[in-house]
Amino acid sequence: MKTAGTFITALLLVLAAAAVAFGQQSAPTPLARAHAHNDYLHDRPLLDALAHGFSSVEADIFLVDGKLLVAHTRAELKPGRTLERLYLDPLRQRIGENGGRVYRGGPAFSLLIDVKSDAEATYAALRPVLAQYADILTAVRHGVVEEKAVTVIVSGNRAQQTIASDPLRFAGLDGRLTDLESDQPAHLMPWISDNWRNHFSWQGKGPMPQPERDKLRVIVEQSHAKHRRVRFWATPDGPAAWKELLAAGVDLINTDDLAGLEQFLLTNNGG
Repeated sequence: MKTAGTFITALLLVLAAAAVAFGQQSAPTPLARAHAHNDYLHDRPLLDALAHGFSSVEADIFLVDGKLLVAHTRAELKPGRTLERLYLDPLRQRIGENGGRVYRGGPAFSLLIDVKSDAEATYAALRPVLAQYADILTAVRHGVVEEKAVTVIVSGNRAQQTIASDPLRFAGLDGRLTDLESDQPAHLMPWISDNWRNHFSWQGKGPMPQPERDKLRVIVEQSHAKHRRVRFWATPDGPAAWKELLAAGVDLINTDDLAGLEQFLLTNNGG
């Protein structure tokens, strides 16, 4: 007859095995093309995106009294919602737990920082903050890339010349369609992003006009020729548009619907 201690030990082993199996089943598939637009507006900034396998998130920042606060507008600013607390600290913790990657064995991760306050003043405050996370952030030292788990891209109000002239920097620049022919190195301008509505009339209803479909493919080809990734914001946020973006080779699909895009990419081999 088994003793009570033996029974409890066996039960604990079964429960532990079940917990491991559940954890393996519930771990999301990393999705290299999934970008969480205005990620900080979700119930759990960063964490909700990670739970759905997203490999790129976007945070708007304002410089307020020397702090980098995350919010969509100035009216929504709150003292405790700093870039460090919402994004950089939890990313560092997760990377430490996952063997040096945001997703263990998964793709590289991007943090898009959209600057809403003055470009130069905000970058002057952002630069030393990013330097404190040198252990997890990709750096470019005198033109040589030192890849780490997270790559930071600065968008919005961009201190372009200042960033470009940094001998050691922890961020690249988000380009625009006007930069398609730019000779800036890809490590300085790794992305081309733009407002969909400024360049396309199709809003996800009915078939996409063939001239616009062709235009989208040319944009992607030109950007890829310069080794830059492509992203649009203000796209129609649903399967019809996602299908066109995926087919055209757009690298990052912008969404506010985390679960919807996750399911779409998994179903359509678009991870």
